[in-house]
This record gives sequence, C-alpha cells and structure tokens, in this order.
Amino acid sequence: MKSLVVYYSRSNITKKLAENIASMTNSDIEEIKPKVNYNGKLGYARGIKDGRSGKIVEIESLKYNPQDYDIIYIGGPVWASKVANPVISYLKLNENNLKDVKFFLTAGGSGFDSSFKQMEEFSKKPLKTLALTTKEVKKEEYDLKDFID
Repeated sequence: MKSLVVYYSRSNITKKLAENIASMTNSDIEEIKPKVNYNGKLGYARGIKDGRSGKIVEIESLKYNPQDYDIIYIGGPVWASKVANPVISYLKLNENNLKDVKFFLTAGGSGFDSSFKQMEEFSKKPLKTLALTTKEVKKEEYDLKDFID
C-alpha cells in the first residue's frame, strides 16, 4: 500500500510528528508551503486571524499527486480552535483526489474536535485521527502504532 504524509508546520512541531509518521510507514512526505508568510510574531497573529476567518490561502506547487496514493496522512497545527489554513487549502485543492485519509493535529492543548470536523468538510471521513499536544510531541510521549495500523 502506497502512502503519503502531507503536513503544514509553522514551528516545526507538526513537522517532527509528520517525519516520524513517514519514517514508520515508509511514506513519501510533502510539506504544504503557503504563499502567505506566517513566520514570526506578525505571522503568528496573521495565522490566528486567518484561522478564525477560515480563509483559503494560496500554496506553493506540490511535488506529489494524492491520486497516486492509497492512503494519505494529513496534518497540521490547531490555530484558534481551527486547523491551520494551509491544511484547509490543501484539502480544498484536492477534495476530489483523496482516497483513504488519516488526520493528525498538534496544539497547545485544545481545539482538536472542531479542527477534525473542519477537515472533514473538505474530505471524506478519516480512517483514524491523532491529536497530540505540543508538549507530547516535544517530549516524544506518544505511540503511533494504533494510528498507523
């Protein structure tokens, strides 16, 4: 079964998790790169504002075609109880190209349920979901076995 891990990460927390998933599943990996700058303090504030509005943002060209994969792991951070806009933009761009999906999210502590529901608006229901706090990812206090099986 061919798999792809697709993620957006502003602070490298989600990136770390995505890389671990890709390594354990022998998946190709693709970073979602928005054309909007979310770096630094101004970028953080822009991310919160865009998150609240649900704005679809432009993303850079993608290397991998999701239609070529049996399963796609899609993840990102939670911003203001919403999934980060670049993730929604990826889902919107590919809403008719996704086969089976699994979603993973990282957050300071809350907003997971509303973010997973938001992701489902642009995709089919995920086979599984994974919600981890920033602290759990930083300290590697998690087990991916159930998520990837």
